[in-house]
Amino acid sequence: MEEPKNGIRACYTPTTVTVYQAYRPEIGLPAAREGRFPVAWQRDRMTWIKPSFLWMMYRSGWATKGGQETILAIEISRQGFEWALRHACLSHYERGLHTDRAAWKRQLKRAPARVQWDPERDLHMQPLPHRSLQLGLTGEAANRYADEWTVAITDVTPLARKVHALVRDGKRDGNLAAAGRLQPQELPYPVEDSLLAHLRS
Repeated sequence: MEEPKNGIRACYTPTTVTVYQAYRPEIGLPAAREGRFPVAWQRDRMTWIKPSFLWMMYRSGWATKGGQETILAIEISRQGFEWALRHACLSHYERGLHTDRAAWKRQLKRAPARVQWDPERDLHMQPLPHRSLQLGLTGEAANRYADEWTVAITDVTPLARKVHALVRDGKRDGNLAAAGRLQPQELPYPVEDSLLAHLRS
């Protein structure tokens, strides 16, 4: 089955969906230990969540970039995730989707969430034809994310390093296949088209 250009793939349960973020250890480790973000977490800044494990690996350089050494898997409520999508605005102007550029700017300024669609990545970090959701949360959405939507936080940095090691040694028999089995198995997220209509070009 052909992948939709702009679709959501994720690990999810009947009530939760897993998203990923990367933080410096001073934020990431206490968050995983306590199951909630520490006081030092800056809720007044936009925070970007990503349902794609491999896109998070691409963004963080497999947890090697400065300030992104700790990879967190955050289980949030599907109700909250879909609230954010419903109240989101595309991060760029799209002719035909927005009335005009001024209307888009007004919508963007008011929206508590914004969406970018970036090329999905494979295990070698090469871009794929379909795109991956990046969901930015600010204001009300960021507060709801931290205080209401978050169900569990897990440090998956060891998993990231293990998968990366297998990819680096991919010439050995079975290593790439093993890396593929280890990475989180993401499936198309069941969402009504109407929920994404205002976010697709």
